[in-house]
Amino acid sequence: MAGKKRILSGMRPTGPLHLGNLHGALSNWIDMQDKYDCFFFIADWHALTSNYEDTANIPDYINNMIIDWLSAGLSPEKSTMFVQSHIKEHAELFLLLSMITPVPWLERNPTYKDQIIQMSNKDLSTFGFLGYPVLQAADIIIYKADGVPVGVDQVPHVEITREIARRFNYLYGNVFPEPEAILTKESKILGLDRRKMSKSYDNAVYMSDSPDIISSKVSKMITDPGRKLKSDPGNPEICNVFAFHKLYSAQDLVDEIDEQCRKAEIGCVQCKKKMGVNLVKFLEPITEKRAYYESKPKLVKEIILEGGNKARKTACQTMDDVRKAIKI
Repeated sequence: MAGKKRILSGMRPTGPLHLGNLHGALSNWIDMQDKYDCFFFIADWHALTSNYEDTANIPDYINNMIIDWLSAGLSPEKSTMFVQSHIKEHAELFLLLSMITPVPWLERNPTYKDQIIQMSNKDLSTFGFLGYPVLQAADIIIYKADGVPVGVDQVPHVEITREIARRFNYLYGNVFPEPEAILTKESKILGLDRRKMSKSYDNAVYMSDSPDIISSKVSKMITDPGRKLKSDPGNPEICNVFAFHKLYSAQDLVDEIDEQCRKAEIGCVQCKKKMGVNLVKFLEPITEKRAYYESKPKLVKEIILEGGNKARKTACQTMDDVRKAIKI
């Protein structure tokens, strides 16, 4: 990894990963493996910021997430994969950073009030929820990451991390680099109902879904709302199934579907079936690798253990620098 810049990113284990996760963050991570020294972590402590009242499923979510990562193409030879809570140094740095982070910085976090409104059914009036950007900063700078791959909406989160690192360096001497936001492509795939694909909306196709489940979900997808009858000409540009075709079907079929839909030569049911077959085919390599890793639980544990050992070594070195700087 000599000469390569280091990046770090993580995902919260709140359930199975879906196609939006695959075409968004995960595909970006996979593309970055050869270019960067990559650290990817399962952010189980972050999962507690909004789901602290129910932790029973987190161990299973963690195991399934690492299997999803491996099945999609993350490689333990190229990337360091680990579980956040296994590296206790994250918590120590979080504590120290919380001592120097002004509360107004956290209150102006652009997603803080938005998430409180969006998740009004939960009590988020906790220090953990308010202070999660500080934990996020600790996650990043403890590995002295040069960059964080994010979408445009997450750039302010990286900026808070930069401000915290800058304040620490001002108070105690230069220990941390200020990580840059690395803008990545966003997933353009929508859910089955044309809303953003999300577990909470129950409109997702999961990477772990069986072919039968995928076929069932595809059959319920919303198509062109203006096409009431098979004999009505359709508009592929506003049809969610056609958007999926463009991702999973060959270009000649995409062109054929486009023409047939506009001329009412194909019905929505048949169109869905064709797309569903190609979606299943697209996921076959991932499904096969998932079956492989599910059959080797010891191997999965070893990958997590080895990644954790490498991450811990780096985190411990950083904390030695931090303690010397603070003189504690």
